[in-house]
Amino acid sequence: MKKPLLTLALVAASFAAVAQTAPATATTVAAPATSPYAAMMQVTIKEMMSATDKAQLQQSIAKMERAAAVAPQDWLPRYYQAHAYVRLGFATQESDAQDKIFDQAQAALDQARQLPGADVSEVSVVQAYLYQGRIMVAPMTRAMSYTGRVQEALEAAEKANPANPRTYLVRGNDLKFRPKMFGGGDAAARPFYDKAKVAFAAFRPATVISPTWGERQLEGILKSYDTAAAVSAK
Repeated sequence: MKKPLLTLALVAASFAAVAQTAPATATTVAAPATSPYAAMMQVTIKEMMSATDKAQLQQSIAKMERAAAVAPQDWLPRYYQAHAYVRLGFATQESDAQDKIFDQAQAALDQARQLPGADVSEVSVVQAYLYQGRIMVAPMTRAMSYTGRVQEALEAAEKANPANPRTYLVRGNDLKFRPKMFGGGDAAARPFYDKAKVAFAAFRPATVISPTWGERQLEGILKSYDTAAAVSAK
């Protein structure tokens, strides 16, 4: 097989994340919650997070490009664009095409990072996802170097905001699908999923269009743990 089953499992689990519906407690200064821009972004974010195929992701990327033109100083359109590109990369089969898509994701993420008010923690989490995509393209030659980069990105995310639940979700995914001989496996990942659950319960997005994805994915993962435990108990 071209890619190990382990890597394919990582793809399926890590990028099944969808948006949660937690209410916002604040609104953005640049775009009030009632503004046409915020309304457009909310609809586009919902569409992007519920996308199930490449065509839908490409449509979301195009819409975020238009949003970036409308609000060039807002980091969020480029952030979401990068997120969609990464998901598109994972949904693509050819290695050369994947790398080109991940290049586009990196370019969008770099732009987001440089804009005023960019959330270092959220940007770093998506950077970790992107690095996982790079590993998927060529696991045998890239795992050694990019695994370290994944960890560096997650460390930066946690340092910038220890309360960000997505950091612990992504770290749990990283461990869950890592071979046990390298410190991974279900048992190693579970504490981070539990920490993510606590963090999600307390989490409130900064604005109505701030990142909120990941909680439903976590719920599915924890349910799989419960199912496995029930089967083992029989």
